[in-house]
Amino acid sequence: MKNSEQYKRIFRLGLVALLFVIEMFVFLYVWRTYYSNLMEITYAKLGHWMIVAVYGIMLCIFTVIFAGWKIGYLRMFNMVYLQSLTTVWANIIIYLQIVLLTRHFYSVVPILLMTATDIIVIAIWSPIVSLLYRVIYPPRKVLMVYAERWSQGILEKFNSRADCFHVEEKINISEGLETIYGKCHLYEGVIICDVPSETRNKILKYCYDNSIRTYTTPKISDIIMRSSESIHLFDTPLVLSRNVGPTAEQRFMKRLFDIILSLIAIIVFSPLMAIIAIAIKIDDGGPVFFRQDRVTMNGKVFSILKFRSMIVDAEKNGAVIPAIDNDPRITKVGKIIRKIRVDELPQIFNIIKGEMSIVGPRPERVEHVEKYKKEIPEFKYREKVKAGLTGVAQVYGKYNTSAYDKLKLDLMYIQNYRILLDIEIIFQTIKILFEKESTEGFKENETDSKE
Repeated sequence: MKNSEQYKRIFRLGLVALLFVIEMFVFLYVWRTYYSNLMEITYAKLGHWMIVAVYGIMLCIFTVIFAGWKIGYLRMFNMVYLQSLTTVWANIIIYLQIVLLTRHFYSVVPILLMTATDIIVIAIWSPIVSLLYRVIYPPRKVLMVYAERWSQGILEKFNSRADCFHVEEKINISEGLETIYGKCHLYEGVIICDVPSETRNKILKYCYDNSIRTYTTPKISDIIMRSSESIHLFDTPLVLSRNVGPTAEQRFMKRLFDIILSLIAIIVFSPLMAIIAIAIKIDDGGPVFFRQDRVTMNGKVFSILKFRSMIVDAEKNGAVIPAIDNDPRITKVGKIIRKIRVDELPQIFNIIKGEMSIVGPRPERVEHVEKYKKEIPEFKYREKVKAGLTGVAQVYGKYNTSAYDKLKLDLMYIQNYRILLDIEIIFQTIKILFEKESTEGFKENETDSKE
């Protein structure tokens, strides 16, 4: 296993490259058969291969954006879905390039047929490569090390991916470092779960020294340090954490990006928003929009705007009633618009007003923020930027992810902010729209609310 481990990434890339080669030859056939002769000056042989290469580059770019290359990590549906998204976007871009080359909007039917063929190929390729990967790289047997605070949630998450991990044994740090060191050699990885920093650092150094893979749940301080800048004072290395959030230049570019993209979104989605508004009105005759106080940058409170997806007076007398799976308060139209996240489209106007950003931490309810700050004092750190329509916590977390885990995800975004990260998260948001895991409701005993 250890001998083959070093070749895992190469193996993954080889399997993805095989898919891309098939798709590139499909595109070559479509290009030569339907489009190349429509150019005023047709390409020589090398020119045809160049445009195929450009198509291949676009496939690579979009598969990186959507993380569709993670064979073995992705579930079957997600692999087909993400590779299909990659193909659709690449085909849209290549068609626009064909339009530029031929100077006309010729029939898009060949591209649509090519896309359908690609998706069929992806649907066949995915189970085959997944099975091959599982044979060569079976689930990793790991040891979980924990402290006084037992994290059942982490264990459940690892157990939910039995195709990737198998937690063979759990050990408390009270059994001593020497016992833990001995057991580390028996497994293919070690999960270090909420262990005090001093003990955790010793385990990490031991595993590093012995080339043992570790999975560590980070602390808030780890996330702050992770984004620090390395500097030197003469011959002494220092780690600089500026701790101010995005710079003035980054905030300016982010605001400009928000305005431009929001104006485009209003134009593009106006017909859809009109249809949703009419559907909500017809459904039960109640108001189309739902307003609620939320918290944004520097603790400022604003009124968020959403399409109403629950019955009128879903929370009587202002009582906070969490949304749960199969919540009876959700209307027929509400179930649809919540599932595909379009209930939040009116927040575009909050973005135009400067109350929100396209990408940022989730805008939490005032009462939730007050509650979280009492339980987690560091929760206020996420207020260094404006709340967002989408964000890292929304993309990589679930609707019912704990407040502490959401905080960690949001801090990773704040501490590593760059405009390209916003663009990446927007594409990742497109990816999760139809993934059920990200829209799961709360269980009866969980405390959070969406509306």
